[in-house]
Amino acid sequence: MKIFGLRVTMEAYLRSCRDVIKACSKNSPGLHVVMGNEACDVDSMVSALTFAYFLSKSLDCKRVPVPVLNIPRAEFPLRSDSSFLLRETGLSQDYLLFRDEVDLHSLHKNKQLTLTLVDHNVLPSADSELEDAVVEVIDHHLLQRPSSPSCPVTVETVGSCATLVTELIAQKAPEVLDQQVAQLLYGTIILDCVNMAPEAGKVTPKDSQYAIFLEKRFPKLPPRGALFQSLQNAKFDVSGLSTEQMLLKDMKAASAGDLNLAVSVIYMTLEAFLQRRGLQQDLCEFCHNHSYNLLIAMTISFNDNKEPFRQLAVYSSSTVYREEMSKALENAKTPSLDLKPMSSPYLDVKAYLQGNTLASRKKVMPIITDFLKERERKVAQSGNIEDLYLDDDSNQYQSDSQQCTEDAGIEDDTPFPPTPMNSLVEGCPLDNGLPKISPEVLVEKVTKMASMEDTSPEGQ
Repeated sequence: MKIFGLRVTMEAYLRSCRDVIKACSKNSPGLHVVMGNEACDVDSMVSALTFAYFLSKSLDCKRVPVPVLNIPRAEFPLRSDSSFLLRETGLSQDYLLFRDEVDLHSLHKNKQLTLTLVDHNVLPSADSELEDAVVEVIDHHLLQRPSSPSCPVTVETVGSCATLVTELIAQKAPEVLDQQVAQLLYGTIILDCVNMAPEAGKVTPKDSQYAIFLEKRFPKLPPRGALFQSLQNAKFDVSGLSTEQMLLKDMKAASAGDLNLAVSVIYMTLEAFLQRRGLQQDLCEFCHNHSYNLLIAMTISFNDNKEPFRQLAVYSSSTVYREEMSKALENAKTPSLDLKPMSSPYLDVKAYLQGNTLASRKKVMPIITDFLKERERKVAQSGNIEDLYLDDDSNQYQSDSQQCTEDAGIEDDTPFPPTPMNSLVEGCPLDNGLPKISPEVLVEKVTKMASMEDTSPEGQ
């Protein structure tokens, strides 16, 4: 049976989904969740909303299709471009469902979950147990998923996943498209493809094909240039955001073994980001609070000619993690990032100018994934992470258990290093990754230093 009739609008459908969640019990058939990636950008949101809406009308479903945004509700206001697009299409964010409102793991445990992935094709490690619930994948990133006859996969490296969703709807159930759905898909395609500009390196012929298809079918869509500029302005508006909010605004995570890292897109120049007051402490606290031991910040801004300008920073309180990740990015060939070192005011932040401005996070993530896989392979062979560094005194292994120490921030445009601290104290930014010193050894060192002062000529 069809869950919703053709006359049910997107707004009515989303309202009903909230009611379905409330009514879901152990005796109900369960849910067919459509979910984007954990960055939950415009593409992930719109692809989830529109494909779930399509499923609710075009397929005979045993389970109700429900779109779930893959972030907590409290983080959604940080997605200013997503909020703008919803307002422009007349949809309230109150009707949306978020990851902290739907317990996917409990549903899966009760055998009540079917899962469709959009805008990503591999579940993160925290959700790996949900893997056998995945029945379909629609994505435009590099395919990392093994093939399976029970899970059809649509993966094509177009500029926007919304392009693939538009294609599926147009081919299978074009009657699902109305002005509201079309505007969601259209706005997403032109934003992801940078106003369809070839020089940005995002747009493909298929993106252009379906943007034009939507324009012809719905001539009352907002003008392309004006809609793009409004969405772009909303996306780059970081005014009033804390460092933590800026990092969470557009973030993806990856992990393997002992290394958990985050990759955040920052919408300002790296110089401006590094000059934020208290940044070093903010970065340390962010990693501590979210259980990361490495952070990559990919900044994007535009020059006077409206050309993209990219920079990149690698932060970790562990010298080993920081150096390993930096070398992997520096040595990357597919693609080469063309990284050139920049001055950094902090010893635990490595900064770079990224010469390859076409290499967005979408293209950098496979480099990071390959690095993590190779690192995990080496750890498995050695049997112990410390064993990897026995022959490298400059890169001794250091666990990420340091305390976050407050810095003074930067007052002007001139970068300078953090205020020196006692190099015997755990967490000092100048300790160059040396192993922790136990309280007993610290007392012994101080005692010896005092004894030397007592016997020196200056002390007599």
